[in-house]
Amino acid sequence: MPSTSNNRKPGATQAAARPATSRRKAEPDEEPEVTAAEAQEIEAEGHYVTGLLCGEEVRIIPPGAWRQSWQELLNSGQIRAFMEIVLSPDDFELFVELDPTNNEVGELINDAAQRAGESLGNSRGPAPSSRRTRRR
Repeated sequence: MPSTSNNRKPGATQAAARPATSRRKAEPDEEPEVTAAEAQEIEAEGHYVTGLLCGEEVRIIPPGAWRQSWQELLNSGQIRAFMEIVLSPDDFELFVELDPTNNEVGELINDAAQRAGESLGNSRGPAPSSRRTRRR
């Protein structure tokens, strides 16, 4: 019976490391080399929608472009650190000056999601089955 060789040790895990990349300026007729992860970061950093915070218009990254690590900051109550990432730098200063309530921050996020065409509403859950099940 032939045996197959497995190079991995049982129980060993491989660390998911990001490949080291260097950014260099592209020549005018040359396409810049950008990894998929870098493209997502560039899109997230440069793409803002406007939303209202305490009656003031601010620029915020749309909720659909938020990284999971940013969402974890929000979920763990680290609102200031979260807002420093998702707001444009100029608008973060305004956020600090306004010192909004949690409700006002929530309204900003909902407003930004609506303007970006995203829905953050409650999920209705799975649809009920159209088949009837026999009761016992």
